[in-house]
Amino acid sequence: MTDMQTETMLETRTDGELSHSLEDYLEVIADLAGDSKGSVRAVDVPTKLGVSKASVSKAVANLKEKGYVEQPYYGDITMTEEGYAYGSAMWLRHNLLFRFLTEKIGVDPELANYEACQLEHGISRESFEKWKKYLASVGIEDLR
Repeated sequence: MTDMQTETMLETRTDGELSHSLEDYLEVIADLAGDSKGSVRAVDVPTKLGVSKASVSKAVANLKEKGYVEQPYYGDITMTEEGYAYGSAMWLRHNLLFRFLTEKIGVDPELANYEACQLEHGISRESFEKWKKYLASVGIEDLR
């Protein structure tokens, strides 16, 4: 692996400490919350991600420990400012890449959803800024 590949893989998007899986949880929580003040019922997360309630419980505990979400005992999940910024950035990446794959290339939506998820985690911040400019030039912009 070249130094450039390693640098891209290790680049800090926000803080660099989250796994792809935890980024996915933050993305879904931000999407379900709608804004930085919204709350999410813990039972809605496994439905959206297709995972078990136990997985959500473990992920939320991890995100809570890292300061991205808050959740009182058996209460709704809310995001910290940092958590919402990180999660909504991941949601934006996914959404724009998904739209490009489906609207401009014609990829089947189910496959495009999977591939957008893979791309959102692997692309550097610098490259994604260039993607955003290109996508805007072909009519795909942030609608949120």
